[in-house]
Amino acid sequence: MLYIFGGLPGTGKSTLSSSLAQELRATYIRVDVVEQAMRTAGLWVDGPAGYMVCYELAAQNLKLGLDVVADTVNPIGQSRQDWRQVAESLNAPFVEIEVICSDVEEHKSRIRSRVSDIPGLNLPSWDEVESRHYDSWDTNHIVIDTAHHSASESLTTLREELAQRAAGGQVGK
Repeated sequence: MLYIFGGLPGTGKSTLSSSLAQELRATYIRVDVVEQAMRTAGLWVDGPAGYMVCYELAAQNLKLGLDVVADTVNPIGQSRQDWRQVAESLNAPFVEIEVICSDVEEHKSRIRSRVSDIPGLNLPSWDEVESRHYDSWDTNHIVIDTAHHSASESLTTLREELAQRAAGGQVGK
């Protein structure tokens, strides 16, 4: 199964996706780690390069029969389609999960107070997050709103949504 996460920085996406990966004992692929490693190595990291590395890592792990949790902003429809294509090309099931924080003040506070857990990674400012291009989702996907909810509460909500999708056969393939 490929769990395709998306959402703006500061919504709780990495906290939620890494918690799910740990719980499932799944392969966890985070584009921020890949892109920062590329920068550290002196490689140019503008455009889709980091995502392309993540797609290949995900495909390799899916081929091994492992669940994969993909943690990326996924700001545009094309990147979301590319993630679906990774799963579809291997006939692997997938689910798309958008993480949002509907309370603007809480989101802003999170952005302003967070500290990077990736050495060397410069986190975006609130102005950069707010002005970032982010397409609306046009597929049937799970939306988890983390505003006013703890990480544990959000994970419980996600588990419930995933169970409901699985029971209803609403997982992509």
